[in-house]
Amino acid sequence: DTGPDKTVDVDQNGAISLIDQAKAAGVQRFLIVSSMRAEDPEAGPEKMQHYLRAKKNADDHLRQSGLDYTIVRPGSLTEDSGTGRVQAAERLDDFGEIPRQDVAAALLATLDAANTVGIAYDILAGETPVEQALAEL
Repeated sequence: DTGPDKTVDVDQNGAISLIDQAKAAGVQRFLIVSSMRAEDPEAGPEKMQHYLRAKKNADDHLRQSGLDYTIVRPGSLTEDSGTGRVQAAERLDDFGEIPRQDVAAALLATLDAANTVGIAYDILAGETPVEQALAEL
């Protein structure tokens, strides 16, 4: 619900600054939480395009950083209890929701999933255990 200026400050410039600081500090692995459809902001709802553009700019900066990255793109975040079950793919055609707890579980599991280095993936609530869903990317 913030305006475009705050979105750019936080979701773009803040993220880019963290990427640059991590690289300068010698960090090799970097995970970023982006958003579904950030790869094509103009295709998103008009009221979300500024947010999706900011996310895309940060994602592109990370891709070019030389870090071992993973871009995690959840759908709409909910406060529901996590289930430990998700659907994940480099591109999901459906859009939906996912509990924040399940996104956190996926981020933690991503750190141990070597196959996720250098990719972006969408994630929603689903029926597949988190570790299995990531292994199948």
